[in-house]
Amino acid sequence: MVPTASSSTPPSQSSSVDSDSRTPAYLREADRYGAHNYKPLPVVLERGDGVWVWDVEGRRYLDMLAAYSALNQGHRHPAILKAAREQMERITLTSRAFHNDQMGPFLRELCQATGFEKALPMNTGAEAVETAIKMVRKWGYERRGIPRDEAEIIVCRGNFSGRTTTIISFSSEEQYKEGFGPFTPGFREVPYGDVDAFQAAVTDRTVGFLVEPIQGEGGVVVPPDGYLRETRRICSERGVAFMADEIQTGLGRTGRLFCCDWEDVRPDVLIVGKALGGGVYPVSAAIADGEFMDVFRPGDHGSTFGGNPLGAAVGRASLRVVIDEELPRRSDELGAWFMEELRGVGSPHVDHVRGRGLMIGVVIKASSGPARPFCEALMERGILAKETHHQVIRFAPPLTIDRETLAAALDDIGPVLKGEGVRL
Repeated sequence: MVPTASSSTPPSQSSSVDSDSRTPAYLREADRYGAHNYKPLPVVLERGDGVWVWDVEGRRYLDMLAAYSALNQGHRHPAILKAAREQMERITLTSRAFHNDQMGPFLRELCQATGFEKALPMNTGAEAVETAIKMVRKWGYERRGIPRDEAEIIVCRGNFSGRTTTIISFSSEEQYKEGFGPFTPGFREVPYGDVDAFQAAVTDRTVGFLVEPIQGEGGVVVPPDGYLRETRRICSERGVAFMADEIQTGLGRTGRLFCCDWEDVRPDVLIVGKALGGGVYPVSAAIADGEFMDVFRPGDHGSTFGGNPLGAAVGRASLRVVIDEELPRRSDELGAWFMEELRGVGSPHVDHVRGRGLMIGVVIKASSGPARPFCEALMERGILAKETHHQVIRFAPPLTIDRETLAAALDDIGPVLKGEGVRL
């Protein structure tokens, strides 16, 4: 699957950067005028359609990252674009100073799909996490009588829920925190996947347990079977709010509508984002029953753009695509097959393959170096994937991908995993 040129590009064009390449100028511009807070692969994309993207040279690549699961429905899904265009012709922003005719239906459909009573719309995933933290803290003070400013939320080592000052305060990744203190108190860290450690950490001041059903940025780490179920049980027994961060794992990514569904766990607070915007517009939400949501009163919390009519219309369409096209089922079936194919490659550089659905991590042995050179070699072959947590190649394509496309990609993934073209 070597990068292919579009029909507008001369067939003789090489896949390597040549003297007529537009890419270096874009890279220099981003480097000159942008903050150096990312280390992206050196490809400049200008167009996307379905599971494919094209760079500024006209070369086509298979998107195996899906914008960190924000593109579960694929690039520029027609139904989502149609909803966005129609709404853009009507009204795009009202602020929460007024009502609009899209937010109510969006919240109703979101609650009906998830089985909760209420939802609070935001924009980014980090905003939704902050909303959930505020909600659960206030619930602890008002409903459980926890002394003011003493509430604690338990989090897991290896977590990633965003990069706001409060969220990095409970990160176990030192780079995320270095130079950004002082930090927000009120969080207690436990090892991920360890039920006994969680149970031992719960105190009379514990109001919530914030957990990713699978840790995405932590390296596509899947907890032991029963972990979610047992921690949910402990939360119920101790009056602790179970807060599921399903920003990456939700909306079909792991082979269920939500990853918690694998263990029939119903959280008290469900946090969603990324794919809720269908790759078109940032949409997120904190979702809960009235017991939690009703602690908010006018002036307690808000967002100028949260629940705006354009975002709500996009969110409605994005949710319908996930459900109507049965994307969770597709992810489950294709993911199980793809993981077995990856395990069958037999690479001396691969320690193991893990994941659920189409959220897959290929762990590179430390003795073979970091995962990035493997991602760079994949890029040269027309496959865009990205390393996470240094040693893990993450494969998370749009859930609209088909088996034939994945099978063709394996013809290039296999040799790369075995070290071909990798600068070890």
